[in-house]
Amino acid sequence: MHTREELLRAAAEAFDEFGYAGASINLILKRAGLTTGALYFHFDSKEHLARAVMNAQPQTIVPKLNSAGMQRLVDITLSWSHQLQVDPLLRAGVRLTGEQSTFGTADATPYQAWSGIMAECLRQAEANGELQAGVSPEELGEFVTAACTGMQMFSAVVSGRKDLSDRTMKMWRLLLPGVAVPSIVSRTDVSHERLRALVA
Repeated sequence: MHTREELLRAAAEAFDEFGYAGASINLILKRAGLTTGALYFHFDSKEHLARAVMNAQPQTIVPKLNSAGMQRLVDITLSWSHQLQVDPLLRAGVRLTGEQSTFGTADATPYQAWSGIMAECLRQAEANGELQAGVSPEELGEFVTAACTGMQMFSAVVSGRKDLSDRTMKMWRLLLPGVAVPSIVSRTDVSHERLRALVA
């Protein structure tokens, strides 16, 4: 497992910096300090390795959070907005998911995984009476995933993602009153202080 994680991390750094086409197997192995045999023990091909990086996105965030319901969903997006600026594994996963057509892949799994994670938070919020009547956890989970996907692309062009956390907070200030009951709107923390606590 340690070797696999080393390969994932080295591949992520290379994919993040050079994209799929520019990140050679030799470069990845050099960064990992491992042999070709070690690579092919864990991954069948460069494409298989790229898919693993794409699908590793949630593990950079979700296991670290302890909140529940609507606050957990907000925390996921706040953490994501910060980690995209500092974590090569998350950044490479997002880059590869967006440019996967260049290596002959059309895999919606990363988007579906995020949508499923968000819908699960929202199902818990629904069970706790946090959502307004008629709000579908599945539809809202998919919407937030799509909104975040577009938002990070916009932010990458405008500011190199430096303003992504601010954009995420603005999204929630606009969205929460339409999906959550008033008591939850006032109680859900979408502030810079919350983000600093999550990062800490």
